[in-house]
Amino acid sequence: MKIHELFAYLHVKDAAKAIDFYTTVLGATEKFRLTGPGGRIGHAELDFGCTTLMLADEFPEYGINGPAAYGGTTVTVHLHVDDADAVIKRAAEAGATVEKEPSDQFSGNGPASFAILSAIVGNIGHSIEEVSPEEMQRRYDAATTTDQ
Repeated sequence: MKIHELFAYLHVKDAAKAIDFYTTVLGATEKFRLTGPGGRIGHAELDFGCTTLMLADEFPEYGINGPAAYGGTTVTVHLHVDDADAVIKRAAEAGATVEKEPSDQFSGNGPASFAILSAIVGNIGHSIEEVSPEEMQRRYDAATTTDQ
């Protein structure tokens, strides 16, 4: 078996609003969408240049729910960009809730987090420095030891 690609697939309460957010704020290009007779999006694909994100509306009658139906999400989407500060500013201006302001991290990145559309969480980061896995582990250990 050969795996050709791995796609993230999100189910959200308002897929049209999510598509608008991802295209306007994050610069994704909508490849296509399939809309059912009731107006719900059954499938859409967005091109982020380096990967495709798939998404659809909720279909509770088939057991397909967005994160709000479960009280949150176990999945986040991480987007590595040139300027995390600028993206977070655009996300906030577009109505996203900024959950974590940009800050330097042990990994050598400067990530921040935002939440949109019923608990879909995105992480935005940019490179600050190149850090070896060993140095990341040392920094992680130091950061998590002080948190306890």
